[in-house]
Amino acid sequence: MNINQLILIVKKKINENILLESINIEDKTFLHKNHKTNQSGKFHLKLTIMSQELKKMNKIQSTKKIYSILDEELKKYIHSIQILII
Repeated sequence: MNINQLILIVKKKINENILLESINIEDKTFLHKNHKTNQSGKFHLKLTIMSQELKKMNKIQSTKKIYSILDEELKKYIHSIQILII
């Protein structure tokens, strides 16, 4: 899987499961390029999500919801994920 495919899948899954005003996904994989634990085919994503639904939750609840939605992608394709809820 390439980064563009992954971004499309992540956007689609989050959009289908959370009421959103907007979502922006950035590829930050370059931040891990020289790390010993860096693996080819694993990516670092930064999600910026505008959602009143998530804002009503505490940080732990909202993060758990996103992690449960992206469970498969986190196991297979995502090395690191940053989540910013606005």
